[in-house]
Amino acid sequence: MTSEQRAVHDEAVAGKRGRMPAPMRAWIQSPELARHGQRLGAFLRYDTTLAPRLSELAILVTARHWTSQYEWYAHRSEALKAGLAPEIIAAIAERRPPPFKDEAERIVHDYARALHQTSVVPDALHAEAVKVLGQRGVVELVGVLGYYTLVAMTLNAFEIGLPEGERPELRP
Repeated sequence: MTSEQRAVHDEAVAGKRGRMPAPMRAWIQSPELARHGQRLGAFLRYDTTLAPRLSELAILVTARHWTSQYEWYAHRSEALKAGLAPEIIAAIAERRPPPFKDEAERIVHDYARALHQTSVVPDALHAEAVKVLGQRGVVELVGVLGYYTLVAMTLNAFEIGLPEGERPELRP
């Protein structure tokens, strides 16, 4: 690594993750992109107003949309730890409607799917999201979706594969 790359790497490792995130394997070729990307990612992963299970839900919807095997692998277990029900995770993986009992989870899922699939969010769904998550929460949700789209695209484009011995869970 160049000294600039090493500095970005060291900053990421010293942060909340404690390691260099997978997409930085590609981003490190552009140290400024890597620096800004990992900082934004740390904020969106750990410091938004969204409950961790809602952030992880949004990340899983994004991973499924892009069929990003590594992103799914990395966040499936985090979603379980955050309290997202296994049957919801399985439904997202299989592209089935999840059995939501929680209104906030349903809204995050529907908002994420609408934005990924149609590039817009219906007014009624947006208003419902603002009512439940707050304006700041909706802005941060869109940030999570956009950032993890960048992550998924990076992982897919640069073919950053699963760790040794892991098998893909998502079908194309």
